[in-house]
Amino acid sequence: MCAPVKTLAILGATGSVGRSTLDLVEREPGRWRVRALSADTSARELAAQAIRTRAEIAVVADESAYADLKDALNGSGIEAAAGAQALADAADADIVMAAIVGAAGLRPTLKAVQRGATVAIANKETLVCAGELVRAAAAASGARLLPVDSEHNAIYQCFDFDHPERIARVILTCSGGPFREATTEQMRAMTPAQAVKHPVWSMGGKISVDSATLMNKGLELIEAWHLFPVSADQLSVLIHPQSVVHSMVEYVDGSTLAQLGTPDMRIPIAYALAWPDRMATPCERLDLAKIARLDFSEPDPARFPALGLAWAALRAGGAATNTLNAANEIAVAAFLAGRIGFLDIAATVEETLNAEAAQPMFSLEDVIAIDTAARVRARAVIERRSR
Repeated sequence: MCAPVKTLAILGATGSVGRSTLDLVEREPGRWRVRALSADTSARELAAQAIRTRAEIAVVADESAYADLKDALNGSGIEAAAGAQALADAADADIVMAAIVGAAGLRPTLKAVQRGATVAIANKETLVCAGELVRAAAAASGARLLPVDSEHNAIYQCFDFDHPERIARVILTCSGGPFREATTEQMRAMTPAQAVKHPVWSMGGKISVDSATLMNKGLELIEAWHLFPVSADQLSVLIHPQSVVHSMVEYVDGSTLAQLGTPDMRIPIAYALAWPDRMATPCERLDLAKIARLDFSEPDPARFPALGLAWAALRAGGAATNTLNAANEIAVAAFLAGRIGFLDIAATVEETLNAEAAQPMFSLEDVIAIDTAARVRARAVIERRSR
């Protein structure tokens, strides 16, 4: 008997994760029924995707792009919609790929969790900003959270959820980014063009800069704490420039399990799409003989202070991780716009964290209010620094 066709919504369909997801979906037509696709402003590309996959609805978050979307879908029979509420409504499918970059993905992702969907989380900010709310909603609805980040996906595949007491340590790996061997003085002069040239992965501008500062790994530490039943002291980071070992789980008997694979996001995406089964992918197969060596080292906290800021926010709890994320988004945008230097990113985040009082978050409204306040504070810090 054939398994029933599952409905699929891809939030952030025109981004790198969204495009990779569609690449896999279109290779197996009939396995999923595309319920909804969304984008921020890329109306024409979104419409083309929706027509190709015969999606039921296409949604742009930016209402100013609605007219272009509606025009591009004219005669297709596909519904066009726009705005925050339409985006949240689109997260109504058996499987929801949550791939909207930044805090903007929080509301629709939380809505999908509340509906009890299988949520493939490619937006780490959802858990960084509101991890406790998301976990509580998943426990109440029965939603399953499947991580798509290669590191968390690797941990998920190696983690013994039935016996978490057997876990000694969870080790997240990172490439070290484009400035892995750069001195602090060299990083001071680095440009946005240099920062977005990731040595291994092909990613968007914001996440590429986060990789260069190692803030990306800091956000992943926070995400891991929400995804897996471990303490903050059981989490660690190793720099691994080949990006072949995506993460490891060490057990109390001294055994360490690792998930290896070529650096292609379609591998963890395929795992999430097909779970609990597996599906074939066109990804290049791992050739360890050709790679020949795997290197590991500990990150330097003096050269990469963003990682330490993430650790501090995780241990502080409450609103600290939300503030960390908001300030970082503002600082990275300012760096990409040429308003501040590379080292000013972490400095802006630190000053914003120090200025915000610790407070709990009990609702989505609390999360949004704290996020908004942190962004205002970060902009003020940047304004002062850029004078």
